Amino acid sequence: MDEVKQLVTDIKNKKLKPIYFLMGEEAYYIDKISDFIEASVLAEEDRGFNQMVLYGRDVSVDDIVGNAKRYPMMAEYQVIIVKEAQDLSRTIENLAKYAENPQPTTVLVVNYKYKKIDKRKALYKTLKKTGVVYESKKLYENQVADWIRRVLSPKKYTISPKAAQMLVEFLGTDLSKINNELEKLQIILPEGTQISPDHIEENIGISKDYNNFELRKAVGERNAIKAHKIVNYFADNPKDNPMVVTVLLLFNFFSQLLHFHGLKDKSPRSVASALKINPYFVKEYITAARNFPMRKVSVVVATLREFDVKGKGVGSNAVPQGDLLKELMVRILS
Repeated sequence: MDEVKQLVTDIKNKKLKPIYFLMGEEAYYIDKISDFIEASVLAEEDRGFNQMVLYGRDVSVDDIVGNAKRYPMMAEYQVIIVKEAQDLSRTIENLAKYAENPQPTTVLVVNYKYKKIDKRKALYKTLKKTGVVYESKKLYENQVADWIRRVLSPKKYTISPKAAQMLVEFLGTDLSKINNELEKLQIILPEGTQISPDHIEENIGISKDYNNFELRKAVGERNAIKAHKIVNYFADNPKDNPMVVTVLLLFNFFSQLLHFHGLKDKSPRSVASALKINPYFVKEYITAARNFPMRKVSVVVATLREFDVKGKGVGSNAVPQGDLLKELMVRILS
C-alpha cells in the first residue's frame, strides 16, 4: 500500500513516467492506479483527443506502439491505457524495443492482471530503467483484516476484529469484492461508525452467529451444543456454506494450534506474532490449547485431511456433505 501511495503522490505532482506496467495476481491495486491515471493526468477537455483505452484481446503490441508514438493534440501529454493486457502474454516481450526509447509525451499504462512478466528478460529490465513496474501481490488471509482497517481509517470508519474476520471468511482475499462491500456500508452508515458484526449481518447478509468463524470458536471451546447447531445450519444451507471452506478453515486453525503448542513463549504478543493473527484472537488459541492437547490436535489434523478427501467425493459413497460435517464434528469433539 505504501508503494501505491508513493505512485499516486508522484502522479499528483506531475512526476510522470512514460510507461506504467502494472502486473500481478491482485487486480485491485492495478485497477486503482490505472483508474487514477485515467482520471487525473489530463484535464477533462483534453481527454477526447488525447486519451485512449485499448483492450489486449483487440489489439497487437504493434498497435499499442503505433498509438504510443503519436504526439498529443494541443496538450502536454496523451494517455494510452491498455486493459486486459495479459491477453497479449505471448507477444508482450515485443514491447521491449519501444520501452528502450519511449515517447516522452505519452503516458502508456499497461494493465497485466493475474500474471507477471519474466524478470530475466529484456522487457522487465528495460521497463525498470525507463518506466515504472508495479507488481500487485495477493495478500495472505491473515493480512486482509489489517488491510481493511487501513482502507477504512482515512474515511473515518473503524471495524471490530470479528466484523473484519467475517468479511475475510465470506469474501476471501479478493480485495475488490471486500472494497465493494465496504463502500456499501459507508453509504449506509455515518462517519465515525465502528462497523460491527450486526452491520455485516444486516447489510451484507453474512450471519453473525452461524458462520465458520463462530464454528471455529465453538470447537476451540469444546462447546458441542453450539458447534452442532452451526453445523446443522450449514447442512440446511449447503450452497452458502460449502464443506470444503469449513474443512480448510478448521485445518488451518488446528495447524496453527500445533504451532502454538510448540512455542516456548506463549505471551499474547509473542503468540500473535508467531501465528500471524490479530492479538484479539489470541485468547481463542489459549483456550483451544487447553481443550486440545498436542496429541489430540495431531489426531484432529489427520481427521480433517480424511474428511477433506471425503468432501470431494472420494470414498464417501455419495454421502451428503451436511452429514459428513456432522460426523466430522462428532469425531473432533469426541
